[in-house]
Amino acid sequence: MAQWDALVDAALARLEARSLLRATRPIALAPPPAAPETFAGPGPWDRAAVEIRLDHGTLHQWLAEGGEAGEQEEKLDGNLILFSGNDYMGLSSHPAVREAAVKAAQEYGMGPRGSALICGYTTYHKLVEESLAELKKKEDCLLCPTGFSANMAVMTALGSISSLLAVGRKPAEDERIAIFSDALNHASIIDGIRLLERQQEALVFVYKHCDMSHLDFLLSSCSMEKKVVVTDSLFSMDGDFAPFPELVKLRIKYGFLLVIDDAHGTLVCGENGGGAAELFDCENDIDISVGTLSKAAGCQGGFIACSTRWKSLIQSRGRSFIFSTALPVPVVASVHAALYVSRKEVWRRSVVWRHVQYFASLTKVDITSPIISIVVGSEQAALRAGRHLLRSGFHVTPIRPPTVPPNSCRLRITLSASHSSDDIKRLVDALTPWLPDKHAEQSYAAVSKL
Repeated sequence: MAQWDALVDAALARLEARSLLRATRPIALAPPPAAPETFAGPGPWDRAAVEIRLDHGTLHQWLAEGGEAGEQEEKLDGNLILFSGNDYMGLSSHPAVREAAVKAAQEYGMGPRGSALICGYTTYHKLVEESLAELKKKEDCLLCPTGFSANMAVMTALGSISSLLAVGRKPAEDERIAIFSDALNHASIIDGIRLLERQQEALVFVYKHCDMSHLDFLLSSCSMEKKVVVTDSLFSMDGDFAPFPELVKLRIKYGFLLVIDDAHGTLVCGENGGGAAELFDCENDIDISVGTLSKAAGCQGGFIACSTRWKSLIQSRGRSFIFSTALPVPVVASVHAALYVSRKEVWRRSVVWRHVQYFASLTKVDITSPIISIVVGSEQAALRAGRHLLRSGFHVTPIRPPTVPPNSCRLRITLSASHSSDDIKRLVDALTPWLPDKHAEQSYAAVSKL
C-alpha cells in the first residue's frame, strides 16, 4: 500500500535524522547441517509429542478440584494422551529437531546472551529469518523471543508512526492510527492496542467476531486516514478462520493495512505450510504476518514477516523486541531444522487434516481446523468434563474465564500429526456425554481417501 509505505518512510527518515535507526549485526557461527534426516512416515519418536505422564500428587490435586478424588484414583497410573497442546505437526520430538539443538548447545552453549541489537543476533537467527520470509512470501522477517512479544512489537511500532510524525507533541486525534480489531483477537494484540490507546497514539474500534458487515460499517464511519485492520488468522479458542476473501475486498475498498496473527496457521495450513493466507490464496494481500515458533514448529519464539522498511521500523521502535534477550542459539537451530522437516515431510500436514475429517465424521461436529471447541457452559461443567477425560486417560484442560466469556467454558481439543486414529476414536468415546447425538461412524480408512 503506497500510503503506508510513504508513512513508514517518513517515520524512518525522522529516526535517521535523530540517529535512532537500529540494525542487527550478526555474530558469525558455523552453518548448521544443510539437510537433516527426514522420514517418509511416522516414527516411534512421534509418540513422545503426545504421550505424557502426571505424577500421583498432580493427578490427585487435579481430581480433587471438584471434590471427586477418592480411593479409586489410586488405580490411575498417570499415563495420558495429550490433546491440549499446540504441537500440530509433532515436530517437537523429531530427531532432526533434537539433534540440531544438541549440536548447537555442544558447540556454542546458549550462544551470546544479550538483546538482538546488542550481541544476541547470530547468523543462525539470520538463516531462520530468511527461511520464514520465504515461507510467508515476504521481503523480510524479524525473529522475536515469543509470539506475544512479536505482536507487541508490531503494535508499538505502528503507534510510533503517529508520534514520530507529530514531532515533539502528542498527535491530534485525526493524526492517530485507527485500529480495527476482531473481538476475539489474542491477548497480545489486545494488550498492544491498549498500550497505544494509553499513549494517545491510536483510536481503537472493535468489530464483532468475523462480522464483515460490522467492520465495513466501522470503516465507512471513520474519517481517519491511517487505518489498520488486525485479526487472528485461525482463532485459538473457537478454531474458526478469519473471513479472508471478505477482508481482502474491504482492503481494496478502504486501503487499510492488514495485519494478521498466524500463530495457529503457520506450517499447518496451505500446501507449503505458508499458513492461512496461503490456504485462502491471499498472501500478497497481507501486509504484516505475525507468527509463533512454539506451536506447529514445535520449538520456541515468534516472528514478524513483512517488508524491509517495516522491519527497520519495528526493530527500531518495537520495545518488546528491543529490550528482550534474543533466542538462545540451540533454540534457533532447532527452529531451522523444524522448518526444513516441515518442507520435506509434507505427509505431516496431510495427517493433521485427515484427523480433522475423521473427528468430524465420528462426532458430526462442524469443525474446520485442528482446534476443536466443545462448549459445555459453566465452570463446574467444564471442570467435571475435564476430570472425566483425565480418568479416561486424556489430558484436555478445561478453558475458563478470563480466557473465554462466562458460561462459555469449554473443552479445547487440538489434533496433532503424532496422534493415531485409535487415539482419536477413544477420545471421541470419552467425549460422548458432551457431543451431539452420534450417527453411524465412518471408518478412518474411508475418511483418509477424502
